Amino acid sequence: MSYLEEFKKKISLNNYHEFLKLWEEYCYSDKVDPQEFTLLLDLMKKSELAQNFGQHVDRALLLWQSLSEGPEKHQILKQIFDLQNSNTEELANLAYNYLKEKYPEDSFFNEKIRIIGLRNRENFQGALSGFELLTHLKVGNFVYHTAGWGTGEIIDLSLIREEMTLEFEYVIEQKHLTFQKSLKTLIPLSKDHFLALRFGRPEVLEKIAKEDPVELISLLLKDLGPKSASEIKDELAELIIPENEWSKWWQNTRSKLKKSTKIETPEDSASVFVLRNEALTHEQKLVSALEKNPEIGQTIHLVYAFLRDFPQTLKNESFKTSLYLKLSEISENPEISPEHKLQVLFLLLQICEEEKFEKQLAEILKRETKPLDLLEKLEIAHFKKTLLEKLKKYNPEWPKLFLEELFLTKSHFIRDHVFDELRGEKDQENLKRKLRELILDPLKNPAAFIWYFQKTQKEEELFLFDKLLKQRFFENLLALLSSLSLKPENKDLAKKIISLLTHEHFKLVRDFMKQASEAEVKEVILISTKCQNLSDHELSIIQSLGQTAYPSLKNEKAEKTDEPTVIWTTREGYETVQNRLKKLASVETIQNAKEIEEARSHGDLRENAEYKAALERRDRLQSEIKQLSDQLKLARILTKEDIIPGQAGVGTVVECETKNQEKVLFTILGPWEANPEKQIFSFQSKLAQKMAGLKEGDTFNLQNEEYRIRKISSYLT
Repeated sequence: MSYLEEFKKKISLNNYHEFLKLWEEYCYSDKVDPQEFTLLLDLMKKSELAQNFGQHVDRALLLWQSLSEGPEKHQILKQIFDLQNSNTEELANLAYNYLKEKYPEDSFFNEKIRIIGLRNRENFQGALSGFELLTHLKVGNFVYHTAGWGTGEIIDLSLIREEMTLEFEYVIEQKHLTFQKSLKTLIPLSKDHFLALRFGRPEVLEKIAKEDPVELISLLLKDLGPKSASEIKDELAELIIPENEWSKWWQNTRSKLKKSTKIETPEDSASVFVLRNEALTHEQKLVSALEKNPEIGQTIHLVYAFLRDFPQTLKNESFKTSLYLKLSEISENPEISPEHKLQVLFLLLQICEEEKFEKQLAEILKRETKPLDLLEKLEIAHFKKTLLEKLKKYNPEWPKLFLEELFLTKSHFIRDHVFDELRGEKDQENLKRKLRELILDPLKNPAAFIWYFQKTQKEEELFLFDKLLKQRFFENLLALLSSLSLKPENKDLAKKIISLLTHEHFKLVRDFMKQASEAEVKEVILISTKCQNLSDHELSIIQSLGQTAYPSLKNEKAEKTDEPTVIWTTREGYETVQNRLKKLASVETIQNAKEIEEARSHGDLRENAEYKAALERRDRLQSEIKQLSDQLKLARILTKEDIIPGQAGVGTVVECETKNQEKVLFTILGPWEANPEKQIFSFQSKLAQKMAGLKEGDTFNLQNEEYRIRKISSYLT
């Protein structure tokens, strides 16, 4: 519809002169699309140019005469008379003859001609629409009031007085209207029109909503035109669908609409749903989308989602061949990236398992030096899993790669798959060693630690080695929670740990207390008091469970320590957190306020995903601002005077040596600078607490390894 877009541009610029030139060109076209013609006239009727355009709209009559007989031709002539305001003799004759031919048996023809202005021929704008309305005026018929009263039903009518009585959905009392006034505000509605059914027989629509929600939306769009999700809700919620059932009903309906061949579904919540003139097959919908030549990544997502939802379409040999050719063409593009090439090959193998595609896959994977980097670039989880399966098939180093991926990936789906594959190997020593490291030092990979902890709860004897390690596993879960509470960016992980601890009335804690020694229970209670994310009530329950297991602990005053009363930090660490707080309180808060306002403008707040996401981000920002503000109040910048010479503690670099004479450097700083991968630990960590107060020549144990301190120096030297 190229002309329609051009007309929209002229109207938006309010350029009537250029619009009129384009109108002249359009009126002398050889061919016309009735749908475009209708939309164009409707567009003009709603524009500010309508008054001026009324003098020139009759130029479209030649174009109208070229149309085939049918409802569209009648509708277009009605629109022409709705817009015209020249009231020429030629137009009057056309209207009179057209109506006489269309309604030859109408016994009230002359009275209607008088009412619509065709008798005196001074003003007969909207003559055809007016005659149609007058013909529609009968008791029991429905109309729509364009000035805000909504749908109405004709209760009584007098042809002699030329007036009627109506009941409207948005007006309490009955209304009396003359025929003349009705011409200005009423539109006739058939008894099966959506608005008529909603007003007169809502139970019919309620039944359709339950049995065939797509049919209900189709009826709505057919009668009311394209609508956005929020506009659809305005028409249905509470009136047809109870408000408390709307979210569930719409979620179910939305998924069905995506598969509908009759309705065009928008990509975002602000755009509209459109009822197609003709239903498209699923295959046609995909072909139409691919004809727009989307980028390779978009094409991959389109085809993958299509084959996932409509695998039966591959039985259509013609469609299957066209899809095969399209993907083959993409795969042979010399500029295609390796990750796109892989995914296209996966799709081709899904369409037809040809050996040549399998060979191409093998070649790519055999020459790829960093397959895990390739894996990271894939966005579709199913393709990630497929790539891992192919790596296992073609790369002899796959166990090593899988072991690495186990702790690199952020996807539990992939982590589970990798773990299951490694468990199936005869030699599981490397896996056990990695898991042992993870259990003993959870800060290296908190997400993986929590994932594995959850896994062990479902499968109790899952590489837990011995009772001692089991106890350490649980203690380190709490220690990890204590550490995460100081880092707002790990808020979600901390929530997950708390959920684990409190699940089924603290079952995890109760099970631990039953098996642990008194010293271990005391240690857990102590660690829990340092977890800022645990509420006083939750701490009280943990303490109570410990006292139930060992009544002797009741005599000991629970150490509800307020540590850290001081959060040690370097000047750089302090300024980093301070700058982060400033950015949160200014830039990000302002940006979030704009996001909320923009999302709010889309309407439909209950179903507005962007609005909900913006509110959630506001909550996260406010939480982080409060947490950082509280922590900054406790922060103390480390100075040389705070560091005790020759003694391991905060602000020191401790050089150690193992029995094998391997040298290791441990740096002890505050929680904001902690980075276990660089051997920088918080003064609150277990390692730092083990070394606290030790001097050169002293020894300590870590992960069954004995370390001797060779040298202690100041970090600030």
